[in-house]
Amino acid sequence: MNGDDTPLASSAPSSRYLKTDPSDGATSSSPVLSDKQRTELGQMIRVDQAGEIAANWIYMGQLAVLGRDRASGPLIQEMWNQEKKHLIVMDRLQAQHRVRPTVLAPVAKIAGFGLGAVTALMGRDAAMACTEAVETVIGEHYDDQLKSLAEMPVKHPSLSLLKDVITELRDDELEHLDTAVENHSQRTPQHALLTTIVETGCKVAIELCKRV
Repeated sequence: MNGDDTPLASSAPSSRYLKTDPSDGATSSSPVLSDKQRTELGQMIRVDQAGEIAANWIYMGQLAVLGRDRASGPLIQEMWNQEKKHLIVMDRLQAQHRVRPTVLAPVAKIAGFGLGAVTALMGRDAAMACTEAVETVIGEHYDDQLKSLAEMPVKHPSLSLLKDVITELRDDELEHLDTAVENHSQRTPQHALLTTIVETGCKVAIELCKRV
């Protein structure tokens, strides 16, 4: 695995999670919520953490196959570096809000690596189609979460920051989607079939991780 210690831009909300500051209530405390609200918040964070685990392993699998490709390797590495930072943020959110991680994390790693490696073995375009499909679902999922947070009546600095973080992560994922399309994801043979399979798998994984 390639390391990357490049800090996030200081203006980015998620950069606050890369440093420890106990005096920052937005990153060190959690709101008092009803049981229903606590369950909803827990599901959001649990699914997002699992999704970032899977994303890291997808790119790891792709890089294992295409890492030496001069066109694909740096591109995949750049997207993976962003996902590494996303996972750091989600790990800290999970700890801050005392959310139980999914028991499916080991499955997410294996499935993610397998998906990344298999699509990369199908060719560069197929690897990009995989990214396109995954990021399409994740972008929509983050939009749904932002709507749910907007409807939550509780006012707390951690929830305001969470909205900003999810917005930032969503924008990064949609940037990955655009990158995949720009790099000929839709040129993949049987593109519609491949992306439908991947999107369906992602949606099933989201529902499972909400529960376990």
